[in-house]
Amino acid sequence: MSKILVVDDEKNIVDIIKYNLKKEGYDVITASDGEDAIKFNEEYKPDLILLDIMMPKLDGYAACRKIREKYDTPIIMLTARAEEVDKVLGLELGADDYVTKPFGTRELMARVKANLRKRGGALSDLEKTDDKNVLSFGQLTIDTNLFEVKKDSKTVDLTLREYELLKFLASQKTQVFSRETLLEKVWGYEYFGDVRTVDVTVRRLREKIEDDPGKPTYILTKRGVGYYFGS
Repeated sequence: MSKILVVDDEKNIVDIIKYNLKKEGYDVITASDGEDAIKFNEEYKPDLILLDIMMPKLDGYAACRKIREKYDTPIIMLTARAEEVDKVLGLELGADDYVTKPFGTRELMARVKANLRKRGGALSDLEKTDDKNVLSFGQLTIDTNLFEVKKDSKTVDLTLREYELLKFLASQKTQVFSRETLLEKVWGYEYFGDVRTVDVTVRRLREKIEDDPGKPTYILTKRGVGYYFGS
């Protein structure tokens, strides 16, 4: 049974989310502020976190940043802010996904299932022992046995979504994928037309694996089409 941590200071929203998650068979833990989000993540080790942005004591942005310092737990931001800059900020801080309030329960459950499914697929790689699952590109290696990426022999700290995107592009070397296709293949569902998520994740990846993010050699852009792995 997957364990979900729901963090929101609006009790009615928490109750609705909790009811629907439990109906789907998930174990649910709840919190009402960012400080408890960090505390409960440490204590209960959830498989996924639904994290509101506007909360007392510590907002969702700060809580996300703190959690990402030690954990790669999938985080879905819950935001009442429709502005693109607010959504992008959450992604840049390490969130894997976001849902804008008001949201439909079917949409939210789909996002939860997709993110858990991706996490399960990544973790199952730990059971593999075949050396063919180590992809090497110069100073960059992707070890799917260990769910680990190294650059110049140093481990690169990636979120689950960053890792999944890198692994997918690297395994399909030189093939160009549109943003919509990457959302389907990596995020695992229709993303309601919002492709900005891919751009933000690519930018974060470039900052972590490229010598010069402004002149990338690994994750390249095909103008007007999409992205591909070029090294």
